[in-house]
Amino acid sequence: MPELQLLRLDHGPALLAFELENRAYFAASIPDRGDEYFAAFDERHRELLGWQANGTDLPHVLVEADGTIVGRVNLIAVADGSADLGYRIAERAAGRGLATAAVRQVCALAAADYGLTELRAKAKIDNVASRTVLTRNGFVPVGETVLNGQPAMTYRLTIT
Repeated sequence: MPELQLLRLDHGPALLAFELENRAYFAASIPDRGDEYFAAFDERHRELLGWQANGTDLPHVLVEADGTIVGRVNLIAVADGSADLGYRIAERAAGRGLATAAVRQVCALAAADYGLTELRAKAKIDNVASRTVLTRNGFVPVGETVLNGQPAMTYRLTIT
């Protein structure tokens, strides 16, 4: 299992490689980040680290022993004991249970290290894999929504 790490400055090159390598794969299920994201990647990376320092976002990466990043699990919009959860796993690492395990680890960190009591997430109705990751980690569907113009479910996890 790759190691879950809080995002650091030195992750930048590996994170950019992860995003570029999986760009088409991710774009098949979520909107593409756009060329501007990649052109300004270093600036965006420093911005994420600033938000992390402020405690408003807590970005994590899944790092293999050779330093390759194979996933991201982020807590964003951290406020008042809650946060939104988002995650993505590299195409070559999909189907191995990494998302489920990484989300489980971040949920544990959310409670033990970050003092959070509630997490929210969204998944498109047709994204069965993502919905399964959430339910396997105790998230409960709480309502329908629209995500990127498509039907989706909103999930919530109360952390005790």
